[in-house]
Amino acid sequence: MTAPTGSNLPPVLRPARPPQRPLAELAARFGGEVRGDATGVVLTGITLATADLRAGEAFVAIRGVNRHGAEFGAAVAEAGAVAIVTDAAGADIAADAGVPIVVVDNPRALLGELSAWVYDTAENVPVLLATTGTNGKTSVSHLLEGILGQLGVVTGLSSTAERHIAGEIIVSRLTTPEASEFHALLALMRERGVEAVAVEVSAQALSRHRVDGIVFDVAGFTNLTHDHLDDYADMREYFEAKMPLFRPDRARRAVVCLDSPYGAEVAARSEVPTVTITTPAIAASAEASADWTVEIVDERQDGTEFTLTGPEGRTLTTTVPVIGRHMAANAGLAIVMLLEAGYAWERLVATLDGARIDAHLPGRTQRVSGDRGPAVYVDFGHSPDAFEKTLAAVRRVTPGKVVMVFGADGDRDKTKRLDMGRTAVEGSDLLIVTDHHPRHENPDDIRATLVAGARAAQPDAEILEFSPPERAIEEAVARVGEGDAILWAGPGHQDYRDIRGVRTPYSARELSRRALRAAGWPVPEPSWPVPYPEGETPLSDPARDWR
Repeated sequence: MTAPTGSNLPPVLRPARPPQRPLAELAARFGGEVRGDATGVVLTGITLATADLRAGEAFVAIRGVNRHGAEFGAAVAEAGAVAIVTDAAGADIAADAGVPIVVVDNPRALLGELSAWVYDTAENVPVLLATTGTNGKTSVSHLLEGILGQLGVVTGLSSTAERHIAGEIIVSRLTTPEASEFHALLALMRERGVEAVAVEVSAQALSRHRVDGIVFDVAGFTNLTHDHLDDYADMREYFEAKMPLFRPDRARRAVVCLDSPYGAEVAARSEVPTVTITTPAIAASAEASADWTVEIVDERQDGTEFTLTGPEGRTLTTTVPVIGRHMAANAGLAIVMLLEAGYAWERLVATLDGARIDAHLPGRTQRVSGDRGPAVYVDFGHSPDAFEKTLAAVRRVTPGKVVMVFGADGDRDKTKRLDMGRTAVEGSDLLIVTDHHPRHENPDDIRATLVAGARAAQPDAEILEFSPPERAIEEAVARVGEGDAILWAGPGHQDYRDIRGVRTPYSARELSRRALRAAGWPVPEPSWPVPYPEGETPLSDPARDWR
């Protein structure tokens, strides 16, 4: 389970006991034309990516934006591929690869079904729990895993942050893996005795066939807010990309949160048995009526206590171990999803009522500071709605001033940047704009747009701009004291920055600790991997040398 040689990406996992699937049977089952001799050819896996190919596997060649995957036919054959699955054009391109080729009409659309057959994951898999929405997907997934662990269930997880397999933790590549990777992951989880899996499902995963071949036991919906308009033409198209998850071919049951305006439409259009949930303290409509209600009891720096109430007089009071009413809403959604998945209400009450949910949410309003001095929270939020909710949560537990540090992704949805600046300045006493993942954009231009959005909203606000982010957090810490708080939004759990396509080691959590320590404040020992040695900090930032 190691990453391909020379790769800085996390590994793609495979089952320890690989399948043995005849290529001729694959062709017959999926109506493929075989070019070459498939006699005796047996598959031990399937993949879409050349870098992840293992000897004995089939390579699925699709047309990309710039090139057709079939152009790598000879290379994958040399690397051990025993067959190529592609379209007619790809078959012509790869004709001289030296391995049999199975020709199908649309290999990309067929990848999920192919992978499910190869890894035998259409049946006999763990309980599958899917969460979709703009914000909260990762939190709900980790909360599901945490509660399941408290119930004594062996768990698996696939989220933006991490993949978990019965206790083993692997950093994630994509929010939702490609279909071939996902089915291999499920096969490995089954091998290791995993009983239930929490999966984060993005709109892109549905649009790009990454969860094809899977029927989830329960699908959960958190909310829909401004994001991803680099992938979708408008909010309606983005919304419609989510809806296929709520069909019988994708899920058996659903739990829908009504706290955003789109929730009611999801519930109304869902084609599977659906229950609803709302948190009146944050609901978009005061008239929202749901089957389940989350009432906030108390908000503290170490967690948010809430009472979940539902049909037949069911009620329990528990605490989610992070700040924010939205986090209580996420936890309520997770509990009801487990109930809908078949876990007994009495068992959930016995485990959670009067107790804390035992879940680790990496980079989700994660406090990295000590008991004395300013509170510093590192968060993955990168949308206007996430900023608004998280800043409000920090404000409610902070007696002093609130400082916001943030940047924006390059090569991603540019239409939300002005609103990010507006929301950030409206919720903070001091705003510091810095760099995040510039990717192939000029970071100076990204910061300028964020500052412009903030200035337009509050011309007289205190707005500072620092690059690189190593300096930004030092400047933020220098401006706060006991009782104040810093929210550093964007980087969350990530241990790198993407600068011109290169993953540069970087940890907002570790940089925050070092800035606090340098200012004389005590800091706890880290509970996360440090991407560069103690005492070492990158001294040059390639993003500043753009020209």
